[in-house]
Amino acid sequence: MQVDGEKYKTLSVYNNMITVPDCVVSGSNKIGDGHGEAKLYIGSKAEMHDFFGNEKFNVKCIMLKSDLIAYMNAVKNEYLNPSQEYARKADLPELWKKRMTKVNNLPNVIEFILEDQYQIGGPRGYIKSFDDGYKLIRELALPLISYIYSEKISNGKEILFYWKLFVDFERINEVQNGALVFKYGKKNTNTAEEIVNNQEIHTQTVAVREARVGQGKYREQLLDQCHYCPFTMISEERLLIASHIKPWFAANDEEKIDPYNGYMLSPMYDKLFDRGYITFTESKHVILSEFISPRTWKQIGLKNNEYFQTLPMDENRIKYLKFHHESVFKGNYEQI
Repeated sequence: MQVDGEKYKTLSVYNNMITVPDCVVSGSNKIGDGHGEAKLYIGSKAEMHDFFGNEKFNVKCIMLKSDLIAYMNAVKNEYLNPSQEYARKADLPELWKKRMTKVNNLPNVIEFILEDQYQIGGPRGYIKSFDDGYKLIRELALPLISYIYSEKISNGKEILFYWKLFVDFERINEVQNGALVFKYGKKNTNTAEEIVNNQEIHTQTVAVREARVGQGKYREQLLDQCHYCPFTMISEERLLIASHIKPWFAANDEEKIDPYNGYMLSPMYDKLFDRGYITFTESKHVILSEFISPRTWKQIGLKNNEYFQTLPMDENRIKYLKFHHESVFKGNYEQI
């Protein structure tokens, strides 16, 4: 990856996605009544020390402004239409605007020092920081649906720890009830224009609801474009999943049912793509996340930068893939 124009190599990836809990976030983002605390549980002490260093470690971490912008865009729908009972739920839409402005004014690289909370007994590993970069995570992140991905990187002269905030789209979908409500005019009082408008709203609403469960025109149109899984070449419709490129939660109603926002994939590859363990380049190559071990990739049978000729690719999909690269893929996407 590039940091201020300098090339850094990935040494290792922390084997846990670090969930941002309610106790850590700022007051406006809280769901519970706690006062908040700076220390963050990140896994067992053994795992933590193996990655960050020996007990009492004090390490330099970085975040990228571009990643924070991507996170704020990915979580925008949750700020505007909250699925959880946040302390200042009504204020979140305005807070998104203020926080997005703040992020846009940040330097390209944000640094902070991370400290081992070794004084806390027991097997659980905790970290803490007093720096503004770490406080920024606590301010921006919405609890339980946000998590942190971390890599150990080096340019040959120093070792840094790269942090990136992600949104757990699957968790949000579980929290939301998914009920779709649309309003009709009073009986026998609709004008012809209102009847047409209501029918268009109803048609789109039904299409969105059906797309959510993998049925309807979205799936049919996607199958017309993608007749089979480009990995397995399976064409049996019952064994294929209509996988969104830009996740359901982050998409608007038009994007939810746009067949260009999808691929037909066999179940395992759908899971890999949906969870951000693979992504695609504009030139039809697959990029593998280092969050999955080389041994597992070998067992799956995928190679980094492998070319798939039958993978559908066009300008519309490239637009959606940009979101996948920035906000879904667990790793550093670099065009090859």
